Amino acid sequence: MYSLNRATIIGNLTQDPEVRQLPSGQSVCNFTVATNRYWTSTDGQKQEATEFHSVVAWRKLAEICAQYLGKGRKVYIDGYLQTRSWDGQDSVKRSRTEIVAENMIILDKGPGGNRPSSGGAFAPPQPPMSDPGVGADDEIRVEDIPF
Repeated sequence: MYSLNRATIIGNLTQDPEVRQLPSGQSVCNFTVATNRYWTSTDGQKQEATEFHSVVAWRKLAEICAQYLGKGRKVYIDGYLQTRSWDGQDSVKRSRTEIVAENMIILDKGPGGNRPSSGGAFAPPQPPMSDPGVGADDEIRVEDIPF
């Protein structure tokens, strides 16, 4: 018997990521990504719905997210769904389903039009050949990947 738990989204951060260190020294970063869905209703009206996804990243990926991501950035997130439960201060049982990020790719230019300087697995895709700032022969080396 097989099962699959994958979540893949492309969207924009709704706020700056929050990173913290656990007592164990492990880094954890939380942020929210908004995705939009568009369709045309049966009466021909264009419709749009926005979903908000809670994302959590751990260890080195958490540090990278905290360093390079910010409100409004467009990102690709790939990971799995996890639901946490806890008792609130009012003794009411609460739960939250979040995407535990395993991969993150920045899809836009950074503030001021700069691309992330360290390159690597989370660097944005190569721009069209008409972009004068990046050449087709630029190479990503394994040594340049910061994780």
